[in-house]
Amino acid sequence: MIAVKLPDGSQRQFEAPLTVAQVAASIGAGLAKAALAGKVDGKLVDTSFLIERDVELAIVTDKDADGLEVIRHSTAHLLAYAVKELFPDAQVTIGPVIENGFYYDFAYKRPFTPEDLLEIEKKMAELAKKDEPVTRKVVARDEAIAYFESIGEAYKAELIGSIPQDQEVSLYTEGKFTDLCRGPHVPSTGKLKVFKLMKLAGAYWRGDAKNEMLQRVYGTAWAKKDEQEAYLHMLEEAEKRDHRKLGRALDLFHFQDEAPGLIFWHAKGWTIWQQVEQFMRRVYNDNGYQEVKAPQILDRSLWERTGHWENYRESMFTTESENRSYALKPMNCPGHIQIFNSSLHSYRDLPLRFGEFGQCHRNEPSGALHGMMRVRGFTQDDGHIFCTEEQIQEEVAVFDKLVRKVYLDFGFSEVAVKLALRPEKRVGEEEVWDKAESALREAIRASGAEWEELPGEGAFYGPKIEYHLKDSIGRSWQCGTMQVDFSMPGRLGSEYVTEDNGRKVPVMLHRAIVGSLERFIGMLIENHAGAMPLWLAPVQVVVLNISDAQSEYVQNVAQTLKKQGFRVETDLRNEKITYKIRQHSLQKPPYILVVGDKERDANTVAVRARGNVDLGVMPIDVLVERLRNEVETKA
Repeated sequence: MIAVKLPDGSQRQFEAPLTVAQVAASIGAGLAKAALAGKVDGKLVDTSFLIERDVELAIVTDKDADGLEVIRHSTAHLLAYAVKELFPDAQVTIGPVIENGFYYDFAYKRPFTPEDLLEIEKKMAELAKKDEPVTRKVVARDEAIAYFESIGEAYKAELIGSIPQDQEVSLYTEGKFTDLCRGPHVPSTGKLKVFKLMKLAGAYWRGDAKNEMLQRVYGTAWAKKDEQEAYLHMLEEAEKRDHRKLGRALDLFHFQDEAPGLIFWHAKGWTIWQQVEQFMRRVYNDNGYQEVKAPQILDRSLWERTGHWENYRESMFTTESENRSYALKPMNCPGHIQIFNSSLHSYRDLPLRFGEFGQCHRNEPSGALHGMMRVRGFTQDDGHIFCTEEQIQEEVAVFDKLVRKVYLDFGFSEVAVKLALRPEKRVGEEEVWDKAESALREAIRASGAEWEELPGEGAFYGPKIEYHLKDSIGRSWQCGTMQVDFSMPGRLGSEYVTEDNGRKVPVMLHRAIVGSLERFIGMLIENHAGAMPLWLAPVQVVVLNISDAQSEYVQNVAQTLKKQGFRVETDLRNEKITYKIRQHSLQKPPYILVVGDKERDANTVAVRARGNVDLGVMPIDVLVERLRNEVETKA
């Protein structure tokens, strides 16, 4: 007898081996029809997988996250099938699942066109309607190589050739198309109903610029049509909110080829920057941080001692002077350790918190640069806490409360916590990593937060907590971090005097709240579609006259508001008031004030809030109180 334990705790007994699909059918016809895959003892498998022993089994449907991944994986293969049907000479390479979709790379004699994309998507729909079975076959590696060579698929044969010779590989076939894949896949193409091809791009074979350029086709796939429509709507919104377009339209900043990955800040953009920096400076001051400033360039020997030269060298900008090698700092921590080391500290001094708006440079590949979101020069709201092991949990808990409050002030209420664990390339002993990861887990647990673990995504010197924010159209952004580092202080000779007059290496906590200010401001611009809240808006109020007769009064109103600390512009041009309102509205100021003879004579202003909301006529002091309250509450 074979016992199959289901997620609800119930068990089913079967006299002979059977497939996942047969188990689903034994439960009910509806489940059998909905089944996309199975999860046997935690591992995803096809519905054709044969169960030959006692197992725990979950039937995967399109309601499960795993089901959506299977759909997307299978749709990537459907894409390749369609391309081979339309362009028999094209060669297939790889087609993985990515966030919100998939892609597949092809080698073909000419570039695909947008028209080709429409034809491919149409062919995919035709093939899906055929509802052809998707079958799996396991073969020896060399047999698979021979098969793909025989049908002219040189890339696929090369890919299989990198697999150890004694390993078997699995092939999946649907209709006339066979591909290499670990699986699992949907049981038939008819399960693939909602998909769309999105765009074309170039990609080097195996990601190596020395290899030939392939053509990458991106697509998205979903379980339900309304889910895809919501996603496509989000993309449309994201396009409207693109910070690069808004940066030009609102005169905030620009990029140019002479400084790739670096930002030219205009006056209005720099005003937003200053508001963010000054706000974070107050956070430093109110929470026990000493603001410091470390050099931009440090000798290579220091970077060798920290481990950066070995583990991070390819991302560092270097220079030489007087036969010495230097590097621009990619991060601020080694400089803060030098400040800590400059004097002797007692256990009574700990925790010692340093903060810096530290400008860093990282040699990001040109293809990875993306506006303000991925740059080569950026400034972090960086902080480092030197503490004892016993203080880690309390410091992390205090930071967790602080970071959530700051995000609320910026308008973000949805925060996801993730724990990035030891990467393959790292420094320090395994027991040190065990201790660091355990310390962060305990600290998150004590804060009452739920978290997701990310194996292999920690920094080379320590694991980290990541704070991910959800914006107004549902996108997630990684901002704040808290990292535990048991290695770097010791490598650079840090120590403090213990209670028994001994010496001990402190633990260093690396922390940032907004992270890169550039990236955070780009995110704010997109979150608000350029319509910044009053406290962040580069121009808070614009005052307009209807005719020259009100010019002096407009100037007086502007001066009154400026003396109260507000950022104000005036427009005294001899233009129709409707034209001036429309033109200034495009710049998205929170308030536009209109002044005619009536307002001038009554010492009032007609107030329009952003979005053409008419707030009526107000005395100046009432307006000032409204503005001050809105700034203070960050409404």
